[in-house]
Amino acid sequence: MTEEELNIAFDNAYHRASSTKIQLPPDVMLYFYAYYKRATHTEGFYTPSGDSQLRNAFKLNAFFQTQNITPQEAKKKYIELVEKYIID
Repeated sequence: MTEEELNIAFDNAYHRASSTKIQLPPDVMLYFYAYYKRATHTEGFYTPSGDSQLRNAFKLNAFFQTQNITPQEAKKKYIELVEKYIID
């Protein structure tokens, strides 16, 4: 898969995931979050947004767990999650 094809597939997967009505378990949602952030946040230090410190701690932990993969790998993992959990 070329870089352009990967980006198109990732964008399509993101749109599928963001428009689904499926209620996913929190642990699965953290995987979606972590892979998405690793794929798209490439500069500087990352700080999760939100009002809940506990939720932000889980987000940051999930993000740190993906620190050893590249943005391209994160995009592939995100696409795999969409294919596994988001049924059209």
